[in-house]
Amino acid sequence: MEILRSNSIIQPSQTDFLPLLGTDYVEFYVGNARQAANFYKNSFGFESLAYAGPETGVKDKVSYVIRQHRLTFVLTTPLRTDNEIADHIYRHGDGVKVLALMVDDATNAWHETTKRGAVSYMAPQILSDSDGEVVVSGIETYGDTVHVFVERKNYHGLFMPGFVKWESRCKPQSTGLLYVDHCVGNVGWNQMNVWVKFYEDTMGFKNILTFDDKDISTEYSALMSKVMSNGNGYVKFPINEPAEGKKKSQVEEYLEFYQGEGVQHIAIATNNIVETVSELQNRGVEFLKIPPSYYETVLNRVGTIDEDLAPLQKLGILIDRDDEGYLLQIFSKPLQDRPTLFFEIIQRKGAKSFGKGNFKALFQALEREQDLRGNL
Repeated sequence: MEILRSNSIIQPSQTDFLPLLGTDYVEFYVGNARQAANFYKNSFGFESLAYAGPETGVKDKVSYVIRQHRLTFVLTTPLRTDNEIADHIYRHGDGVKVLALMVDDATNAWHETTKRGAVSYMAPQILSDSDGEVVVSGIETYGDTVHVFVERKNYHGLFMPGFVKWESRCKPQSTGLLYVDHCVGNVGWNQMNVWVKFYEDTMGFKNILTFDDKDISTEYSALMSKVMSNGNGYVKFPINEPAEGKKKSQVEEYLEFYQGEGVQHIAIATNNIVETVSELQNRGVEFLKIPPSYYETVLNRVGTIDEDLAPLQKLGILIDRDDEGYLLQIFSKPLQDRPTLFFEIIQRKGAKSFGKGNFKALFQALEREQDLRGNL
């Protein structure tokens, strides 16, 4: 598998005890994996990759693996009740269970993190078949979310042992989604710094950006956020917590409907956001709507950009700039009926930040959706 090379890279640390090579895959626990896989294929342009289930000797669950460029999703459903997967879906609805991280040594990754205080989710184990072996291990993080360390340098199969090739005549065209840029977690009141310390102490991450309730607020609601990054910058986890406001914030709404802490959104990189978003909208993906007034002054704030403004305004794409360049970003509506998980589509034109200048417009758009749902 090709190693993630994002545009946002920090120089490697000489003392990085947990060298990460990028995001290996994201696993979702869902109510109907077959339908979910086909939704992501047809709406987002993924290809069928691999399958595990009763036909492959797995009796308690099914998993469909889909891929687009370096972006790999696993959709997993239990076949019976009274198990951890079924309980997860009952409580949270469809949501992210595993943020899997690519490493050279999964055994060492587990030892280094657990000896620093991380709770073990999975002791190191070797999975093997005729294509070689994959070593996996894992630790727990916020809510019911886990990190699985994946070592696949001695494996040459499609995905990993236990899976077979998933053949499908449904082969939609790619929408240009490339890889995971970052994953954002929502945690409870006064829990942000707890999890910042967790990532610092157990995984060696650094806090590279901090946003307080003055940075991320509107007339009605606010939140705080800290961006955690590993040593080489390949893996970034912003962590949000609610802040006091006149009304319920988007983080509070998420925590209420997800019934706990979890992954709020996955930011996915593209090299041409206009083409990607145009195709996604044509396939039925819905995005937050940005008022026309945003575009009347945005170029005064961000300066010259390569793109024409009219297509960006038509699609609702936001623009922001930092010292390194600028970025283009847009946020989908929730991907399921519960107002929880959503996607961000992002194109970086040198910028390494996260769109601070767009926070107010984004929050106002989110609040309009909350108000329509009666949750503001």
